[in-house]
Amino acid sequence: MASYEDLKKKAKDALDTIADVSAEAYRAAEEKARILARRAKLNAEITREKAVIRRIKGEIGSKYYELHKDDAEEELKEGCDGITASLENIEAKKAELEELKNTNANSEKEACDCDDDCCAEGDEAPEPAEEAPAATEEAPAAKNPKHRPRKWRLPLTRRQISAPRSKPVIYSSKHS
Repeated sequence: MASYEDLKKKAKDALDTIADVSAEAYRAAEEKARILARRAKLNAEITREKAVIRRIKGEIGSKYYELHKDDAEEELKEGCDGITASLENIEAKKAELEELKNTNANSEKEACDCDDDCCAEGDEAPEPAEEAPAATEEAPAAKNPKHRPRKWRLPLTRRQISAPRSKPVIYSSKHS
């Protein structure tokens, strides 16, 4: 039975070799994962430090601009002038926006000839109680003829925007 013992010994050696190789592969994978995790952590820290530097540079630039916008050094004069021009443009556009808001509010109030402020608040005009018949299927309730309500339209959702539009089905009389 020497052959059985030899077979048993070879199988045991093979299993030991497999176990050693598996343990070695596990250690290598563990070390590789540890290195990758450390690299990711260091990259995140570098990115965070760069963000701090950008923020501090922005603060320094803002402080420099506030202190030296009129008497900037020659190298920075053009940049300071550009910032000043942009700030003036922003203020002009804000004033125009405010003017448009006021104009729009006034025109909406003038659009309705009602005596009360129904259109300013977005409500419909009240119906006169003695003139309006009861609402039935044959005779709908009468509205104030002078009232012109504002038209409101809700914005489309993303689903409505991205949804494909289906083509209408056209039935012909030939196939009926």
